[in-house]
Amino acid sequence: MTTLAPLAGTRVLSLALNLPGPAALMRCRAMGAECVKFEPPAAPGRSADPMSLYAPAAYAEMHKGIARVQGDLKTAEGRAQLDDELARTDVLITSFRPSALNKLGLGWEALHARHPRLSMVAIVGAPGARAEEPGHDLTYLAESGLVTGCELPPTLYADMAGSLMASEAVLQALLHRSTHGSGTRLEVALSAAAHYLALPRQWGLTTPGGSVGGAHAGYRVYPCRDGRVALAALEPHFAQRLCAAAGLGAEAGNAMFRSSTHAAIAAFLQRLGCDEIEVIARQHDLPLHVLRDAAEPR
Repeated sequence: MTTLAPLAGTRVLSLALNLPGPAALMRCRAMGAECVKFEPPAAPGRSADPMSLYAPAAYAEMHKGIARVQGDLKTAEGRAQLDDELARTDVLITSFRPSALNKLGLGWEALHARHPRLSMVAIVGAPGARAEEPGHDLTYLAESGLVTGCELPPTLYADMAGSLMASEAVLQALLHRSTHGSGTRLEVALSAAAHYLALPRQWGLTTPGGSVGGAHAGYRVYPCRDGRVALAALEPHFAQRLCAAAGLGAEAGNAMFRSSTHAAIAAFLQRLGCDEIEVIARQHDLPLHVLRDAAEPR
């Protein structure tokens, strides 16, 4: 398989701590960029990024191949050190609130005046005037309708989607410079990332009455004898194969929204074990994934 490196020959520097910024930098590194993380001072061999303390394994994985330098941006020496780094940088990634950047002399107008070819990708919580508001992944997901009960989401959707949007913004900034000859500032809001992920729900696709929200009998999670089955027989030909395998007749594939079809498929899967279901899936070319129960402790 061909491996592309569209950012080869470019230098990306990040001031962003915690998750979205480092994850975006990890993506840039995977695309061939020379990547540098500028962190606040810490003890020798340590990092001032909070994630290095509460999730050291995640921090280590995201910073593979990333050069790390330390400097105190609250001092003239630290700001001069950063300025020297920026003189050799194509794109700067930040995750500070705009007011904090201005206090450090890193507001876009001041930065652009000193380094006209430098671009900035500013990761913020919410867009525009709301960029000063406090927030986190959970609050942005809740705002977008993606928190539907009291259970926490299984992953940090807004942070990770925001990191992808930030790495996309790096590419956009470089394309802009290649056309216009100067750097630009692009803003990536985590709340906007959450809103983008929530679009299928807003369209009604994943609400309880939607095709992929539970209304279609072929697109559900069902219990089986020794676990669960994530079944995704959504398209008509898959639905027909599923119904044929369940003994309902292929014509039942045209009645996937009926409660009787739901009940019949649930009963069929309930009496089978995960291994048996995998055999049936191979025989009938069905899209599914079994989730086996954890082994009982001895």
